[in-house]
Amino acid sequence: MIDETPLESVKSSITVEFESDEQAKIIYDAIILEFETAPDFRSSMTIGLDGSNILIDIDAEDSTSFRASVNSAIKWIKLALEINKLTN
Repeated sequence: MIDETPLESVKSSITVEFESDEQAKIIYDAIILEFETAPDFRSSMTIGLDGSNILIDIDAEDSTSFRASVNSAIKWIKLALEINKLTN
C-alpha cells in the first residue's frame, strides 16, 4: 500500500562532470546568476565549482518544486553548453 502522507521535503546533491576545469568554469560563470536570482518560494538551489565538477544542492518543499528545480538547472547548463559550442 502506498503511504498517503505528503513529503516534508526533498533534498539532493547533484554533480555534473565536465571534460576539463576550464570548461566547468566557463559553464559555471555562465549560469551562476540564474541560480542566484531564481525564485525560491518552495525550493532553493545552490551551486559550487570543484575542479571539473559543478555541484548543485537542491532543497525543495515537495516533489513538484524539486522536479522544477532540477529541470531548470539542466536547462541552464544545456543552454550554456550549446552557446559555448557555437562560439568555439
